[in-house]
Amino acid sequence: MDLEALRLTLALADLGSITAAAARLGLSKSRASQRLQALEQELGVHLFTRTTRAVRPTPDGEHLIQRARPLLAEADELAALFQGPRHLKGKIRVDLPTAFARTAVIPKLPELLALHPQLELELSTSDRRVDLLREGVDCVLRIGPLHESSLTAIRLGILTMANCVSPAYALRYGLPRDLGDLAQHWIVHYSPTLTKEEPAFEHLEGDFISQLPMRSLLTVNSIDAYRAACYAGLGIIQVPRYGAAEDLAAGRLIEVLPAHPAAPMPISIVHPHGRQVPRRVRVFMTWLATLVEPLVS
Repeated sequence: MDLEALRLTLALADLGSITAAAARLGLSKSRASQRLQALEQELGVHLFTRTTRAVRPTPDGEHLIQRARPLLAEADELAALFQGPRHLKGKIRVDLPTAFARTAVIPKLPELLALHPQLELELSTSDRRVDLLREGVDCVLRIGPLHESSLTAIRLGILTMANCVSPAYALRYGLPRDLGDLAQHWIVHYSPTLTKEEPAFEHLEGDFISQLPMRSLLTVNSIDAYRAACYAGLGIIQVPRYGAAEDLAAGRLIEVLPAHPAAPMPISIVHPHGRQVPRRVRVFMTWLATLVEPLVS
């Protein structure tokens, strides 16, 4: 059986589009369609139903996909047994939080690619939660609680938090000395979906997380905008300490209410491969974990 046709089948199941599946494998749309038709003729079944809106696996297609995933992972692993580290090759699709990618990962990528020059990375950076299966992503770094129960998560640790304002904010509004002072202050409201929840200052009270309602001048839906609003003096932000450390040391940010931080945030690597993780993906995840290790507790 044509293993590349099986890879095309999995890509089509993940992406729901023959155009997207072909692009992932570096094929033209017509060539991808021909290979899929040839596989269906070889097996004597229809693997997908096609409508104007979507392409979905048939029951026979679902059965093939379920069996093909571990088979292809095993084939990749077998090929890797006879290759040294410099021969590790293939494409890895990764999604990372924007700030973490910019400060911690991208500066180190030349070192990884010098060790494995035949690796191809597709790196997306976003603050949204990508759908790993639908978008064909090999692994993501998640900061915060996890919800995808069908995926595999590797917990790396927790990130401690800091409450920060800019010198411009301190000059205009002063600094809060205790929680009671927050009634006279402003917070930058972060809402990934721009929903209507009330802005609040999160803090720990013993083992419990408490939300203290606050006023807000601005609601944003990206981490970069969240930090930019703080630098502009628009309010308090609550961010992982590792990301604010340089600005705090340089005086570009000021920590406030250090005795009342937000709850620590878990950080995890999440992937869809189960136990059959392709070697190139496993190597990348191990490398990524080493970058995270100095930042967590």
